[in-house]
This record gives sequence, structure tokens and C-alpha cells, in this order.
Amino acid sequence: MNATTDQTNAGTTAVRDGYAVDVVALDAWLQETVADYAGPLTVEQFKGGQSNPTYKLVTPARSYVLRRKPPGKLIKGAHAIEREAQVLTGLGKAGFPVAHIYGLCTDETVIGTWFYVMEMIEGRIFWDATFPGLDNAARAAHFDAMNATIAQLHAIDYVSVGLGDYGRPGNYFERQIARWARQYKEDGEAGRDPNMDRLIEWLPGNIPAGDETTIVHGDFRCDNMIFHPTEPRVLAVLDWELSTLGHPGADFAYHAMMYRMPPTIVAGLGYADIAGLGIPSEDAYLAAYCRRTGREAMPGYDFYIAFNFFRLAAIFHGIKGRVLRGTAASSQAKERVAVLPELMALAWEQARKAGA
Repeated sequence: MNATTDQTNAGTTAVRDGYAVDVVALDAWLQETVADYAGPLTVEQFKGGQSNPTYKLVTPARSYVLRRKPPGKLIKGAHAIEREAQVLTGLGKAGFPVAHIYGLCTDETVIGTWFYVMEMIEGRIFWDATFPGLDNAARAAHFDAMNATIAQLHAIDYVSVGLGDYGRPGNYFERQIARWARQYKEDGEAGRDPNMDRLIEWLPGNIPAGDETTIVHGDFRCDNMIFHPTEPRVLAVLDWELSTLGHPGADFAYHAMMYRMPPTIVAGLGYADIAGLGIPSEDAYLAAYCRRTGREAMPGYDFYIAFNFFRLAAIFHGIKGRVLRGTAASSQAKERVAVLPELMALAWEQARKAGA
């Protein structure tokens, strides 16, 4: 988890002010919960991550990862780390590449908030969607690995791995649009934007026909995956806080949004010479996913893209609110706020491409 091409997000730092944990209490919990655990324990904080603070727990024998709810006042339903632990446990049973969960703690007296501890997986994280440092053949192979991994996720029988109650099947877009619109409107401190207001009016009436339900990750980007140190293989998919039961087309479109996303906002291919880099085109990447999932095409794809730009803008709007309230978990949170107007404008541009 510590090798990366972007040193501003890579690795760990000292625990930031306001995010300290009681090391003695945590050590005692680990001794009771994790087989073969042995201290002494040192705690560091990962630089990346926007919502749930993430820590590296270092012991002489091995390292672990801890994810916790942030301290302070929280929006209802947000930061549900117990759901992350549930989905990781279920996906592990299905043989999907995720970190092993050692334990979930819902006792706030240990470190002040709920948390879980999982396996620390070493490998490469690519924060830049152009996968710098690779030759064209390797770059294409890494893109194919991402494509295969999200197709594998959407093929999992979620009921058989204990995730039948992980969300509500059906009407995914209606529910998601309503959820993010409500969260956007209720976070008055973060303000309003005309592009977002237009999207909130347009999206509900233009949802494509057809419905499907699978496990969806909700934030499937290259920088949320750990790749093998040398091979084009995904060892673990990270950051499941937005996962639920939902529409696989929406989940894939969020991932493929990288083709239309400037790299100044999140890991994106905007402005990149993808043909010169050996990266498959957006159409070819979509076709590969459709082949893997038994589809002839994805007719609602442009709407799915517009929806996902809106959803990401709503998430960044929430980050802006947390920055203003002083509860943002990442040192990069203010950078997210700075690009928010551009992201909201891009979201409406995608809606216009989809027929708005």
C-alpha cells in the first residue's frame, strides 16, 4: 500500500492533530482480537483518504491497517465503517481480491469511534490513470486487469456470500439521486451551485429503462486498487465506504468516467494521448466489460456517466462542508474543494451529452 507514483498521497505521516488514537487501549484490543498479534505497537496515519481516517499499525512481525469513523459531528448514514467490514468479509468468501478483516470494534471507549482492522497488503498504487512508468504493453495489461476485476465483482452472487441485506435491490438511480440531492441541499454551509441544481431537476426524469442489481463498489478507480509489485494483477480493491447493492452499469460508468475526467480533479485521462500510451479507447474498454458480463451493449451509458459526475460532485460538496466544519479527514481535502466548481460544470456538460 506504500508504493506509488504520487508522493503527496503515498505512504504515511505522523498522526495528524485531532486524529490521535489511544495506543495502549488499541494494543489491548488487538491482543484480545487478532490471532498472533504481538506488540510493541506504533501508529502512523496514511496521507490519502478523504472520509474515514486510515492508519498503519506497525508491529515487529507485521503491519495492519485500521479504518475508523472520523471524530466530530457526522452526517446521518455517512462513515458506516461497519458496512465496509461486512462487504470485505463477504467478498473475501467469494475469492474477490480484498484485504482480510481481523475484527470490527463498535465500542467507542477504545479509541473514541468505531473502527476495524484489516490485513496490510503490499504492492503498487497508481494515483495517475496514465500509469506512468509502464511500457504500452504493460499499461494495456493493467487496464485489462481493472476491467476484469470490476466484471468479476458484478458477477458475484451477493446472497450466497451473506450480502443479501447489504442494500435494497432495484430502483438504484431513483434512490441514489434522491440521497445525494438531499445531502447536497441539507449541507447548507457548503452552499449551492446552479449546475448542481439543474442536474437535480433533470436526472430523475431521464433514468433509462431496465434494472439490474449486483454488489457495486461506488468508487472503483485505479488509485483504489493495490496491484501486484511486478505483475498486471489486482491484489486488493480498497475503500468500500460507498459500496451497496446497486446497478452494475452505474458502477462501471463511474470507473470509466476516468476517460472524461481531468487529472486535476481525480485520477483521470482527460488531455492524455491514450492511443499513444497504449490505453484502450473508452469504446473499447466498455466493449470489453460488456463481453465479460454477457452484454451486447450498454444503452444507458451516457446517462450513467452524467449521474456519476453528479454523484462525485455531491461527494466533493460534502467534503467542502467537512472542511468548513473542521472534520475533513485528509490533508488533500481543501484541494477537492478548490476543483468543486469545475467538477459541477463538467457534471452538467455530461448531462447535455446525454440529451439534457
